[in-house]
Amino acid sequence: MASRIGPKYNFGLLETPDSSDITSGFSDTTAFLSDGNDSSTLSKTSVPTASIVDEKVILPQDAACSHLSSTIYASAKPTDGISKHENFSVFQVPVGPAPRRSSSLVWTPKTPVNAASSSACRTPSSIIQRQSEKTPTFASVRSTPRRKDTPKSRGADTPRSLEASVIVAIVEGRGVASGEIGMASIDLKHPVLILSQFSDSQTYVKTLTRLQLLYPKEIVFPSTMCENGKLDKVFKVVNENFETSHVTSLPRRYFNEANGLEFIKKLAMKENNSIEKDVKCKYYCLAACAALVKYVEFIQNAIYASESLSIVYKGSEQTTLIDSGTCAVLELLCNLEDSKSRITLFGVLNHTKTHGGAKLLRSNIFQPPNHLETIQARLDCVTELANSSELFFGMQSALSRFEIDVDNLLASLVRIPKQNTDRSRENHITTCILLKHVLELVPALQDALVEGQCEIFQAYKATLHDVRFNHILELLETVIHKEARYQKGLLNMKTQRCFAVKSEINGVLDLCRKSYTEYIDDINDLIRQLSEKHDLPLKSSFNGTRGFHIQMPAPKQSSSFPEDFIKVTKTKKTWSFTTNDLMHLNDRVENSLKDINILADSIVCELLSKVRTSIGCLYNLSEIVSTLDMLMSFAYVRTTTDCVRPEFTDTLAVKQAVHPVLTSICSNTIPNNIYASEGSNFNIITGPNMSGKSTYLKEIALLQIMAQMGCYVPAEFASFRIADQIFSRVGSDDDINTNTSSFMMEMKEINYIIQNVSSNSLIIIDELGRGTSSEEAVGLCWAISEFLLSQKAFTFFATHYLELCRMESVYPNVENYQFEVQHVVTAQGSLRKIGFTYVLSRGYTKETHYGLELAQYFDFPPTVLTKAREIVVKLEEEAKEVDEAASNQQKRDNANHRFATKLFQVVRSSRLDDEALTDYLISVRDEYLKEVESLPPDPELVKLAASFRTCPSVSSETDLSDSTATNPLQESSCSSPLDVSINPSDSTDTVDVMPENVLSRQP
Repeated sequence: MASRIGPKYNFGLLETPDSSDITSGFSDTTAFLSDGNDSSTLSKTSVPTASIVDEKVILPQDAACSHLSSTIYASAKPTDGISKHENFSVFQVPVGPAPRRSSSLVWTPKTPVNAASSSACRTPSSIIQRQSEKTPTFASVRSTPRRKDTPKSRGADTPRSLEASVIVAIVEGRGVASGEIGMASIDLKHPVLILSQFSDSQTYVKTLTRLQLLYPKEIVFPSTMCENGKLDKVFKVVNENFETSHVTSLPRRYFNEANGLEFIKKLAMKENNSIEKDVKCKYYCLAACAALVKYVEFIQNAIYASESLSIVYKGSEQTTLIDSGTCAVLELLCNLEDSKSRITLFGVLNHTKTHGGAKLLRSNIFQPPNHLETIQARLDCVTELANSSELFFGMQSALSRFEIDVDNLLASLVRIPKQNTDRSRENHITTCILLKHVLELVPALQDALVEGQCEIFQAYKATLHDVRFNHILELLETVIHKEARYQKGLLNMKTQRCFAVKSEINGVLDLCRKSYTEYIDDINDLIRQLSEKHDLPLKSSFNGTRGFHIQMPAPKQSSSFPEDFIKVTKTKKTWSFTTNDLMHLNDRVENSLKDINILADSIVCELLSKVRTSIGCLYNLSEIVSTLDMLMSFAYVRTTTDCVRPEFTDTLAVKQAVHPVLTSICSNTIPNNIYASEGSNFNIITGPNMSGKSTYLKEIALLQIMAQMGCYVPAEFASFRIADQIFSRVGSDDDINTNTSSFMMEMKEINYIIQNVSSNSLIIIDELGRGTSSEEAVGLCWAISEFLLSQKAFTFFATHYLELCRMESVYPNVENYQFEVQHVVTAQGSLRKIGFTYVLSRGYTKETHYGLELAQYFDFPPTVLTKAREIVVKLEEEAKEVDEAASNQQKRDNANHRFATKLFQVVRSSRLDDEALTDYLISVRDEYLKEVESLPPDPELVKLAASFRTCPSVSSETDLSDSTATNPLQESSCSSPLDVSINPSDSTDTVDVMPENVLSRQP
């Protein structure tokens, strides 16, 4: 955290030579405050005054006032809530966790209003009725019984440090436009309005994924989606999957595309006024925009200033889709066992210094980019930061001083309250102080970027030289005192606000501030007199509830207090109390502060309106700080762990990879290799329980996400194919609430994968079919595997059904792998235990009777185990006969396919020199001939083999100019890049590194 600038109490710093009469008594006041206990905290029990003309606001009995929709209405006075950083009091709508589907505020008009339309939402008591055309009607929707549809959502997975503050409006087309979704969202802490329109499937996977990324606090739908007890499917799916989000309905008339376009024309800042052309024909996102803006302005009792919002249209984003169920099982953000644990991918990668950096990191984990240029640019920055200590520490120092959330500051700047209150006036002054503080940090960030040579650093350095930064700072310095600054503590910020506006701008304001300092002196004198009179060690203190009061250390022995000491309270070590005279002085201080705020607000509001004309540069600053903070976090991971920069080719090949989360808590993890290519895109993984299959599958997906985020990965070498989607089928949970069995859950999830898979997807499947009979499970797994084989997606399938391992002899792009185990045998020859090596090798597991051996430890009757072994042996003999009946022609076809795939891969990706390439192609040829000659003679193949024997070595002039991958793992010119020697005819040989064909597959 950055060090505080200036003394803790710096009244004297605000004094000018021409205002000595106004600031007289500052030295005494400073001494008084320094001796006091600044236990300044905002009141946690204050309730807004909800007075509405001819109407009434009814608070719920629990009066939590923490829900977004129940905070501020009409002329209600805002609560004393503060933003996430409690050290400063920029106005923020409280955004704490809201009760699920609770009745918040009920706005009852004086005249009866027909509430028939609200009955469909099933909560008549929670409907906010409407009296005038200017105020919307909002209905709080009660949840329906929940199902765990695929993809599953984990709405509560976000850590408390990233509490929800996003409101989303969703509308769907009707009739032939069914499935066309319009969505608008805005973060109350970051004033960027995001619009999107897209076509979705009947599972609404895109809608759920975008909502998972946004983590909304409130979701707004048209009321027609829940009328007459009939719920539209998108409404039902969202309502069931996002349990922690408050679902609200709005009359359909507020979803008006014409109004949405007008809002965009009015609110879009000048820098992105081209957004109007992008969304002019996007009727559904415009409709959602109209409803969202109206709703947000209503619940905040404030409007957005003209030309102040950054409006972004996101159509087909260049990001990888990860459904919410996969996010949960991979523990990207929340640990499945302990929601507060940092043992997650987010916890491992999050070394950010700012709130904006943490939010950007979270969104990138949920949706990593799949645009190669973006990924490479980020990797270049991380590499430079890790290699240059001067750049790294300079950047770290500059970013750590941005302890103020720039996004939060922007949100306060663009909101204009409909009615001025004491709180809103204080917020205006606070905004000016914080904005001045942030702009003063820009030069330090510029200096930190001077050493940066990467394209991103150069672009950010040019952006920070925007003249508007100096222009805004000059505007602020014409009104705000040079020494006014952000300080921690409620009393400190009250003092800063009081003297923030320069003297001699308004004479009445100067007189009010003089009165304020005199009252402070009177309080100081009063406490000193009481201390002398009663011979007690009294000192002053201040908090938001009691104002100025008296404290003294608690004596070891109980003693009585003078009669004029009232409201006595005791903590562990201190007594707190006040007097009637001190309470009167507190009232005068508060009245004086109100007068000061009113006079200062008239000056500050005019200043803020001028600042908003140049607000575009502040949005750029917010993006720069967040992105640099995230890249610094990646660089920190690079410098503190053994990582390697990933490459991007058409092959997934990772040498000596480890689980990124597991390695952070366990130093002796066993590394393994990962390999998949177009010629072997389906990998079947077998092994006993607890051998490491599930961990290995999750490791693959996590490394893919890290690489596409632009982060180094824990391995010796890493090459990835960019994935457009990441799917998972892990676990076997049932849902007792909806009477859904584990098998039905499995089928839902695997059907979701089948419906959405593409050729560039990455799929991990763990033990599919455990919820039904073995025969049906094997049949389903085989059929599903054949379908996925045809899609060319990279699939890793962990199973206990060894029948699936026969697919390797049927399909050329199937590979079998196993996790090895060791048997520990006693001197008498009896099995004692099975030792897990966690080492992946070629072939399938031989632990066919692992379950029977485990059952021996549970004292089963010997006859039961004997009978079980007899049945197992009989089934194995039948399976062996089937395997031997496999056609020789199929084996020849597989050999031809593997040979052709290797040649194509060499042409596309190899960067071997001429000599190494020649040796490698000869080894591929010899391997192919050896495999063919092991089969029964075939006239055509014999002739082909003869021609190969007489073929000279490969020409050194082979054209490989279109290759795209490097080969840093090559250890010799005549072996594969990973130098693995395995007998290709033996599918069960084991090695500690890559599979035996990895040479030919490795680019």
